[in-house]
Amino acid sequence: MQIDGHYALTYVLSRMVGFEHDKAEIIAYSAQYVDDATNSGIIEFDNGAMFSRISSAHTMEAYDLKYYLDAHENHLVWVPFHFLPGNDKLNAGENPDGSFIKKLICTPYSDVAVKMLDACIKDKDKPHFLHRVGITMHVFADTFAHQGFAGVVHDVNKVKNLVCHNYNMSFFDSLKSKTLSRKFPMGHGAALTCPDMPFLNWSYTNGLGEEIKRDNLDLFTNAAYDIFGQLGRVLSELGQEVKDPIKNDMNQIKKNFENFRSDDGEVRLEQWLKSIKDGDFSFGSVDLNYIPKGIGSWKYNAINQDKEYDKKDEIFEFKDDFINSNWRNFHVALKSHRFDIVNNILPQYGIIVS
Repeated sequence: MQIDGHYALTYVLSRMVGFEHDKAEIIAYSAQYVDDATNSGIIEFDNGAMFSRISSAHTMEAYDLKYYLDAHENHLVWVPFHFLPGNDKLNAGENPDGSFIKKLICTPYSDVAVKMLDACIKDKDKPHFLHRVGITMHVFADTFAHQGFAGVVHDVNKVKNLVCHNYNMSFFDSLKSKTLSRKFPMGHGAALTCPDMPFLNWSYTNGLGEEIKRDNLDLFTNAAYDIFGQLGRVLSELGQEVKDPIKNDMNQIKKNFENFRSDDGEVRLEQWLKSIKDGDFSFGSVDLNYIPKGIGSWKYNAINQDKEYDKKDEIFEFKDDFINSNWRNFHVALKSHRFDIVNNILPQYGIIVS
């Protein structure tokens, strides 16, 4: 999914299930910030304090390009945060037919995903719990959008005969797909953004020679219902009343999926935010604005950083409220999530990625 799904949809579903605005916004911001937390390393403060954070995404810019070529980085970023291994829908201790790669292919609502949700809920009394819920919802949503692909460089991710049935793919897109498929089959790169456009009906032949047909509208609608259910489980664990899904709200979600047809997730986000502000959902009108970096962002509020990337020699002013800041809590949750996925959950399925 892209920003329209991870931020706007997650917010809508959080409100629908019963979370108040402030908590729903934390969950939604965290869900999207997984795609925007591209800096890692140590933050140093003027009082001698330090804080270590990790990245949950890389960009295709020169700064991050080296990480795409690093298998260890793929295991620590793409596997736990974007392409959760599905073990071919089998339970812990069971092995799919074929090679190890079959374990790593992303699968919607797998047994691995259920254990991921279980691990998240164990943090329910921690200050970073809602942030971890958002991270978990990001990964859970991606198991639907990214199904059939793996978060490593492997031939299984190769794409042939890519066809978009209700969207005009350019010659450049076709060339890019073929180039990535041939030279760098990582994740769904060779499928471009086809897995992430909610309205798209598309097909391709995967690296196993299988013909795959995808109706994203159907997949995303199912994902919305399942995310609603998981958020309800979270709210119930917090001892609060869980609302039943309102048919008109679910119909509006599907309508937005179907009608917001730009190939740019940022454009679709603005359409979603307008829909929310216009009061299209039962929780009423809300004016939302997502700022990932710079003034107004969680990071800026925590350490006054307004730049895209941090320099190693930067020293930041330590503020007393840093400890309770959303930015710090997000990174604490990010580290907890990755630790559980890599060290506690995946080994149960015979999957060692670090």
